Amino acid sequence: MNDIWLDQIFAAKSAGRGGVVRRNILDVDRKIGRRRLELEVRRRGFHLIHCGTQYVIICDPAALKVIC
Repeated sequence: MNDIWLDQIFAAKSAGRGGVVRRNILDVDRKIGRRRLELEVRRRGFHLIHCGTQYVIICDPAALKVIC
């Protein structure tokens, strides 16, 4: 079940196009845990940001620059 939930994140259309997906932190904690999400994001070469109550995953391995 947890692997299916994780696979669904990266099966989103925006993820496939190199876009952004986001998930509620409580949902991540309940389903797979932050560590598992972080490992999967790193494995794919993507970027993970914690912002408020959301995890934002930038599904593009290009360099990331925070402007402000």
